[in-house]
Amino acid sequence: MSVSPGGRRVPLGVGAAAGALAWLLGYLLTYVATSGRIREFQGSFLGRVADLFGLEVPTWKIVGWVFYNAHFVDTAAGSGTGSAVGGDGFTALLYALPPVVLLAAGLAVGRAAGSGDAATDALAGASVLIGYLPLSILGVLLFETTIAGTTVAPALVPGVLLAGVLYPAVFGAVGAGLAALTADGGGSTAPQL
Repeated sequence: MSVSPGGRRVPLGVGAAAGALAWLLGYLLTYVATSGRIREFQGSFLGRVADLFGLEVPTWKIVGWVFYNAHFVDTAAGSGTGSAVGGDGFTALLYALPPVVLLAAGLAVGRAAGSGDAATDALAGASVLIGYLPLSILGVLLFETTIAGTTVAPALVPGVLLAGVLYPAVFGAVGAGLAALTADGGGSTAPQL
């Protein structure tokens, strides 16, 4: 499926699939990078004490919090918020993960659109949010847990707006624009002399 605003072809199906794949790949890479360290903590004395009081949080949920933290979305716990990325937490290199996978998704959409015009392909690349946004909303809900009566989850509004809309729209568009600029002809629409 594609739409043609102003005669421009925007492959929405490709954008949706690329966005969903980018989200899943980003989560998977975050899992690979962080789950071992999360399990180490859960195997520690503090982890055993948490188990004793029934406070065990599945690793996949904690990885979800870190994945949203990599989008600059804090984890909300009651009235407080925090991030496990940077500082004493996980490596700040995780901040590069969402942009990289979304740039790649946008690049793929730009290649599929294949107009060779940077503006047209950037519009097509922004369509990755069609696949990224629903998974971002679902993730905020799935990664929620209650610990000792306190709900802990990625912050809802930033989780939807920042991780679900802004990141995929911007980085998808940039990736697709790069696809046009690196295509044969360099994306130039200037007449040849």
